Amino acid sequence: MTELPKTFDPADIESRWYAHWEANGLFRPARPDAEPFTIVNPPPNVTGSLHIGHALDNTLQDIVVRYERLRGKDALWVVGTDHAGIATQMVVERQLNARGEKRTDYSREDFIAKVWEWKAESGGAITRQLRRLGCSMDWANERFTMDEGFSKAVVKVFVELHKRGLLYRDKRLVNWDPHFRSAISDLEVETKETQGGFWRFRYPLADGVTLADGSDHIVVATTRPETMLADMAVAVHPDDPRYRDVIGKDILQPITGRRFKVVADEHADPELGSGAVKITPGHDFNDFDVGRRAGIAASQMLNMFDADAKVVQTADGLVPDKYLGLDRFDARKAVVEDMKALGFLVPHVTRTKEGEEVAADFEPRTIQTPYGDRSGVVIEPWLTDQWYVDAEKLAVAPMQAVRDGRIEIVPKSWEKTFFNWMENIQPWCVSRQLWWGHQIPAWFGPDHNGNGQPLFKESGHGKVREFYGHTFVEENEEEAINAAANLYNVAPERIVVVESRDAAIVGSLFPAKEGTQELPKLAGKMPIWRDPDVLDTWFSSALWPFGTLGWPEQTELLQRHYPNDLLISGFDILFFWDARMAMQGLEFMGDVPWRKLYLHGLVRAADGQKMSKSKGNVVDPLGLIDRFGADALRFFMAAMESQGRDVKMDEKRVEGYRNFATKLWNAARFLQSNGVTASTSHEAPHAELPVNRWIIAETVATVQAIDLAMADLRFDAAANAIYHFVWDQFCDWYIELTKGAMDDETRAVAGWAFDQILVMLHPFMPFITEELWSLTGTRESALIVARWPQALAAVDSDAQAEIDWLIRLVSAIRTARTELNVPPGARLPMVVRDATEETHRRLDRQGTALARLGRVESLSFGDVPAGGAAQIVIDEATFILPLEGVIDIAAEKVRLARALAAAEKERDSLGGRLSNPSFVEKAKPEAVAKAREDHAEKSAEAERLKAALDRLG
Repeated sequence: MTELPKTFDPADIESRWYAHWEANGLFRPARPDAEPFTIVNPPPNVTGSLHIGHALDNTLQDIVVRYERLRGKDALWVVGTDHAGIATQMVVERQLNARGEKRTDYSREDFIAKVWEWKAESGGAITRQLRRLGCSMDWANERFTMDEGFSKAVVKVFVELHKRGLLYRDKRLVNWDPHFRSAISDLEVETKETQGGFWRFRYPLADGVTLADGSDHIVVATTRPETMLADMAVAVHPDDPRYRDVIGKDILQPITGRRFKVVADEHADPELGSGAVKITPGHDFNDFDVGRRAGIAASQMLNMFDADAKVVQTADGLVPDKYLGLDRFDARKAVVEDMKALGFLVPHVTRTKEGEEVAADFEPRTIQTPYGDRSGVVIEPWLTDQWYVDAEKLAVAPMQAVRDGRIEIVPKSWEKTFFNWMENIQPWCVSRQLWWGHQIPAWFGPDHNGNGQPLFKESGHGKVREFYGHTFVEENEEEAINAAANLYNVAPERIVVVESRDAAIVGSLFPAKEGTQELPKLAGKMPIWRDPDVLDTWFSSALWPFGTLGWPEQTELLQRHYPNDLLISGFDILFFWDARMAMQGLEFMGDVPWRKLYLHGLVRAADGQKMSKSKGNVVDPLGLIDRFGADALRFFMAAMESQGRDVKMDEKRVEGYRNFATKLWNAARFLQSNGVTASTSHEAPHAELPVNRWIIAETVATVQAIDLAMADLRFDAAANAIYHFVWDQFCDWYIELTKGAMDDETRAVAGWAFDQILVMLHPFMPFITEELWSLTGTRESALIVARWPQALAAVDSDAQAEIDWLIRLVSAIRTARTELNVPPGARLPMVVRDATEETHRRLDRQGTALARLGRVESLSFGDVPAGGAAQIVIDEATFILPLEGVIDIAAEKVRLARALAAAEKERDSLGGRLSNPSFVEKAKPEAVAKAREDHAEKSAEAERLKAALDRLG
């Protein structure tokens, strides 16, 4: 046994023990016959670094995995990272830009090679940081969403979904990021308040039609005037009497001259503005739905922007040339100026204080504007062809699994949110216009004349010639070629894979030399080309519970560890990740991906605000680890994780748990100095002394409390159970009660109880517990693979009752001495009155401990002595401490009375403020909370002072 150093140094032990665990395969010891237990980590982005949300999420997972490993299970924590399409491509492009290069200077293959180079050099930061947190993941089987095996799973799922009619290509609106020239998910859109405007314009009715009031126009309002270049309707409420007679009539867009209908739709609010809404279905999500209800097919909807959000000609050719090529915001200014010049702008009129009318082009408005969270540019709703998953059909099975209990959502309150979203789910756009990612396994080819010759069509206003299309969704190029050969009724050798559709058109249309009769470049060949898009990263991560286990191969790991037992996830990705895993797991594995889904809250700043860089309130978990140690941060996360609530960051609490670790360390040093060593038995030793029988019973009760809490995933309850046992029962009382009385029985019991503490505390504080385990005796194994305590020891209720009585008595004596200003060194006699026989026996057995801990000089039974005295009532007996000559009783009464009056005055003043509705409703929430805290504090102080005064009689 090695002598423990005087001070506990987290930095010294953390890296040493983590390296030992990982090098010796202790995160997943060989247990082929044990019950399996499996969780998967939400794969962090390969570009990421550990943030406070990661710290919470992974701490909770590690607590569960270490707990189940100690219980003897074959605990597998699958670890990996997500390739993070946009984020990773952005990082590598920035590196190129710093060298004066850009992505398009390279071929797609060369750029992807550079991304892999970056990953090899810099992509492991997040996994190194997870190690610092103490995460006991199965690093030997670390996965990456772009590794070869996982990519095989992704391709197979895409192809199978297409074959099953659950994945298709469609023209719909998407969140378009003009910077990345790609669709992005809702999760990647950040809504910000911006200062914008509300413009009103007159649209003239056609063919001499007028409203009931004689007006020959309808006023429409918009926050995006530039989109009127692609307007296709004006919507009014079907019950709005102002417009009932013009529904179905033609109306004109003044700049383009486009004629379109006035349509009836409940989207138009009669109480908002004029009650009429311009409809641009190709550039607004609400308008898209209105357009479809009005019978406008997506293929007919006008698109006025290119991928850079610059104005292009619409299919009907009605956008004036002056707008073509303009950036969307420049086009906005031009449209407003032209509408004003044409007399169609309705000015916004306000009045000054003096009553003078002031006209402006627009009404200032605060607009909720979508931004790309990585690009920082305004997101454009854009009509484009993308790949979609039929999420509505896939959602049926997960909803049923939750209803019948195969998936348990914890806390249960999240079920309502889950069903609400799933029942109203929209098609899932899974394609992205990037280079880095899983390239979609689809090839396109032209329509044909039956003899292997491509056909063309005229497309759009410019009469550009392009192919009619066929799509071949296959797992690889060879299968795509064979599918094309079968369709075109030609030999596979006559199918040629070209770089793009443009390359196919050029090669099929134009001779080698203009003006000659030479055959086209692809004469006798049928060209096909691969879809250049990649899959949304959520598509691949949806396969995480089974793709990481080797699927589509039927591996032993897959058969043993699917379904997973538990998923721990932030509530914010319930739909983006959790629900989609449930969809894909049930579709491809025929079973739920996990049996239980635990949703935790956010980590917020101390004042409850959401953390953000712009607010400057982001907390770096690595900085906290540097200052307080990983164990302290982990314990804070567990103790503060209360189901259904966010965690408020509190560095003082983290520091407090560092002090808790120090207290544990000092307790170990005390035991070591008194000859206490590691226990030789997993079972509790035999004990005769009440204090030893008591600590055994308290140990068993703590094991039971932790087991119950972990079964319900009450991390706070589990952490608080072990915390109070270690701090209060063991360190404060058991050690105090056994000081100077360390016989062989007590050493054996103390060693056993401390071992149980180390095991119970290990899931929460793995580093300090492993260090103490190794330094306090000879062990059969490392603590990480030790045995969890069995709550089987007989609980001695008599011993528990006796020691609890002693603790209450000593605590009351100490409180009375403190409140009455008794000198700390003074030893007082004690007189006991009205004691039962049981109390007499307890005093006989515990008299020595009472004298030492309560500083009691002598003990007697009888009448109350003359003069002032402090009286303490414990159960049926009264314990009297004579104070005559020890303190100035009269002066002490005066002091206590004054302090009591002051406390009551502050209490009542605060109570008056809190009972005033005006204060509670109008004051800042933090001010009201502070007043309530102060009121509770002063109320407790007043009660304490009154009790002290009453003791003096």
